[in-house]
Amino acid sequence: MDKTLQVIVMCIVTHLGLMFFLFPSDVMETVDVGHWLPILVGYLLHFAFVALYTKGLAYYDRHDLIDIFLTGGRTIAVLLLLPLAVYFIMVNIITVRAYSEIITIVFLSNTPLWAIMALLLTIPTYIAMTGIESIFRTGMLLAILFLPIVLFVICVSFHNTDWHYLFPLLERDSFNFITERPFLKSLFIFTGSFLFLGFVRPTVTYNRRRILIASWILLPLVLLSVYIPLLTFGQDTASMLQFPFILAVDTIDITWLMFDRITGFFLLGMVTFVMLFVGLVMWATNRLIHRCMPRVRPEWITLMLGMVIFAASLFVRDWGSVHRLFWWNSIFRIYAFSVIPLATYLFGVMKARKLQVSP
Repeated sequence: MDKTLQVIVMCIVTHLGLMFFLFPSDVMETVDVGHWLPILVGYLLHFAFVALYTKGLAYYDRHDLIDIFLTGGRTIAVLLLLPLAVYFIMVNIITVRAYSEIITIVFLSNTPLWAIMALLLTIPTYIAMTGIESIFRTGMLLAILFLPIVLFVICVSFHNTDWHYLFPLLERDSFNFITERPFLKSLFIFTGSFLFLGFVRPTVTYNRRRILIASWILLPLVLLSVYIPLLTFGQDTASMLQFPFILAVDTIDITWLMFDRITGFFLLGMVTFVMLFVGLVMWATNRLIHRCMPRVRPEWITLMLGMVIFAASLFVRDWGSVHRLFWWNSIFRIYAFSVIPLATYLFGVMKARKLQVSP
């Protein structure tokens, strides 16, 4: 059964959960003017690799990513998939630890950090145990509940903007940022939320062309996540803030709204999207581990994975450690972002050539 709509919604909400917190500060640290350029470069890289990834998957109708790489032999499959599994686990550790800190700062200042991390892991672990179809249904429900709120908050966020902060649009040395650490860190929002497309087959089918067309929805959203705080505070002030978009939303004062602050509703939606993302990545990691240990039930693998992530998150002491771990994960991030799609595409091309040569 075609579930293109559910796949599109899943891609959008998982990206939304990631883009409004760390990403704006990384982009503002990357360049002082012309912030649209690193955003556009990152997005175009994302689009190109998604196109290659889905094209490679399209050569195999009834195979997931693991089966595709196994056609090249077990050794090649292990060499390709082991760094991906490490990346998935590190992504969940960083996400759980970072968003627990954010929740502590904004919502629950008196709640122990370990309790928030346990909450952020318990629900995703349960979601991951229910299977991909349940994850997609949950994603549709959360999108119906929270997407209108998120879109409303984005629209009213222009209330305090000053369009003079938009200029200048470009600086002379425009592409010097590509090798800079902040830019490489900012690529995280484009990396983890599309790799699940290789794991859902053959249970879930989707239309590749519609996925690529719908992915353009992300570009204006990513631009707004940076430019709303930029137009509100200016580059000099916004670049000094830890969560510039959240503070920009917090400045909104709507007299006709019955609630004093809309930040809480916005953050609630973001946290649910993040938990969905963690559950999705845990499910994909479970698929990788289960193929190595087929005798172990998937539910037990997911539980053990959740405990490992929780224990590892406890060892991340402070926000500085989160940023260091974030940077150390850049190697695996770039690998997952580029090598996996390229390898998938090459496997697909080799299969097509074999079919042409065979009588």
